[in-house]
Amino acid sequence: MFINSQLDEFKVEIRVLDSHLMNVDFIIIPNGSWFHENDCSPAGIQFKLITVERLLQSMINLLDAPLVCRWFSKISIVVVLHPLHVIKTIFFLAHSKLAKYQTGKLFLQVFMLTVERAISYIFIGPRSCKSDCRWKAKSSNGGAAEKSKPKLDTIYIDKRGKFRSFNHKKVSRKRCGSLRSRGWKYGSGFVDGIFPVMSPTAEQILDIVQNEADRIKIWEVLDTLPASHIIWDDIINVAVQLRLNKMWDSIILICEWILHKSSYKPDVICYNLLLDAYGQKSQHKEAESTYLELVEARCIPTEDTYALLIKAYCKSGLLDRAEAIFGEMRKYGLPPSAIVFDAYINGLIKGGNPQKAEEIFQRMKRDQCEPSADTYTMLINIYGKARKSFMALKLFREMRSQKCKPNICTYTALINAFAREGNCEKAEEIFEQLQEAGLEPDVYAYNALMEAYSRAGYPYGAAEIFSLMQHMGCEPDRASYNIMVDAYGRGGLHEDAQAAFEEMKRLGITPTIKSHMLLLSAYSKAGNVARCEDIVNQMQESGLELDTFVINSMLNLYGRLGQLEKMEEVLTALEKGPYAADISTYNILINIYGRAGFFDKMEELFQSLSAKKLKPDVVTWTSRLGAYSRKKLYTRCLEIFEEMIDAGCYPDGGTAKVLLASCSSEDQTEQVSTVIRTMHKDVRTVLPI
Repeated sequence: MFINSQLDEFKVEIRVLDSHLMNVDFIIIPNGSWFHENDCSPAGIQFKLITVERLLQSMINLLDAPLVCRWFSKISIVVVLHPLHVIKTIFFLAHSKLAKYQTGKLFLQVFMLTVERAISYIFIGPRSCKSDCRWKAKSSNGGAAEKSKPKLDTIYIDKRGKFRSFNHKKVSRKRCGSLRSRGWKYGSGFVDGIFPVMSPTAEQILDIVQNEADRIKIWEVLDTLPASHIIWDDIINVAVQLRLNKMWDSIILICEWILHKSSYKPDVICYNLLLDAYGQKSQHKEAESTYLELVEARCIPTEDTYALLIKAYCKSGLLDRAEAIFGEMRKYGLPPSAIVFDAYINGLIKGGNPQKAEEIFQRMKRDQCEPSADTYTMLINIYGKARKSFMALKLFREMRSQKCKPNICTYTALINAFAREGNCEKAEEIFEQLQEAGLEPDVYAYNALMEAYSRAGYPYGAAEIFSLMQHMGCEPDRASYNIMVDAYGRGGLHEDAQAAFEEMKRLGITPTIKSHMLLLSAYSKAGNVARCEDIVNQMQESGLELDTFVINSMLNLYGRLGQLEKMEEVLTALEKGPYAADISTYNILINIYGRAGFFDKMEELFQSLSAKKLKPDVVTWTSRLGAYSRKKLYTRCLEIFEEMIDAGCYPDGGTAKVLLASCSSEDQTEQVSTVIRTMHKDVRTVLPI
């Protein structure tokens, strides 16, 4: 028994089955099949072609169960069906009057057994999805074949297990439009966040793609694969796995083979994977071309498609084009959803434009689009990084009032907001709320709470959280050990910091440049120059490239200890070497020279910033002010403060403290206090001198 799926000619079909048809009485064919009942049998083989409809109508009239059994025991049957016709036939059987009788139930069981046995013999002929039509043979005697439009199947099984029909021309864009591809979420690993299950064939394909560098050879291997639904699923699973591994070039290679080299007709998942890969590589033109190709292929874009396209534009800094996507969606009757807004906000955050992200969030609410938990989490992160924990908490309360349930990422973002300000009490309160909500803290939540104690100056409090995490069965990661090294370093416990660093290496966790930097900072605060130089040498021996941050740390160390000659040697090596000095480098130097009383060198460095194309920031101006403030040069401080305002740099709390420290009389203190109370970013205050 066999199931055939769209062979080009009936003669090919008979050749395949020739050795199996000598004792066949009937061949069952689908209703309206691509060959007819009155076709003659080849090679002298005697059998009768019968349609499913005629067979069923005959069986409906048979009510004698023994007769049915004798009939099935005397004949051989070959089933020639397309897989969807099997579903239609079962559907017909289940709802026909045949199923009401014992005979009908017996026939249904026999038919199901026939189909089950036939599944192991699938013959798939050559096919090409690049054409809008297929060949249809009228007879097996070598007659001419004619072209016909394919008949679109309109039956599917809904989520309740019932058979439904739909019109391809009326598939709703609002509901994402694709029956097969619905559910693929923007930013998730696979459909609804489920990781792909790799078959042995998929594993082999993945291994070849990951290890073979030659594009042509990979395509040649893919060309040898049989064209089937199983292989298609394997290829898509491989692409999704590559996405999880962030191997964007390999995804582009596979998807381009599907689009331009294979006989497959790509669906929206394939296009979305390609869009995502181009976006991650900042290739917005290629992403745009992929979207246009998707539309031209009459493949209905989903909200994920638009989200990925917006992300690609944001990554390339093309905010105008990202805005235009919203108009494109409205043109197709698809209002922007939370998925699309989230992609836009995320792209703006990664592009370093948090203010615009806040504006889009407000526009999202004005457009009556309900923010998701991910939306609130991203905005809480924005406020946390801006040291605005009160705004983060306000947004968290708004989220709960809107019946939007916070997830563990939301709680962790809020804990981080308080942690950055060293507010360990509030961070612990949110941590407790996380547990009361029935969520189990993960390593990121524990790390956030440890960070709060570290920045508050309680290294042993951070150590207690670290021990609690291990006791609860949560495995610490590299970030956990880095936080502990930093916590001990902030508390002046450089030996404990070294012990945490060594424990990390003992467990097989490779220290990064950040790990070494935190240990370097711990010994730097202790003034241990020799140990700091050893750490820098270890970094170079480990193959880690030194960056400007490492050089700045050594500059600051030598400067604080009064070793100005070594500091200047490091500065000379920095300017001549591959490392680029930044404004932080000169802030350190200006502060060191100012504290040492070398005002001429300090002013010379300050005046050279414009030639180096560096703009002084508030730290630069405050360090310069501090040099004169320590000498109680009030008039000079006011002159520098006026220059600072005229340059468009606005003071902060540190600037105010330095100005107050320069006062030597009550009148001067009152004058500075009046200015401090009234100055803000929108008012340029100029002090009388």
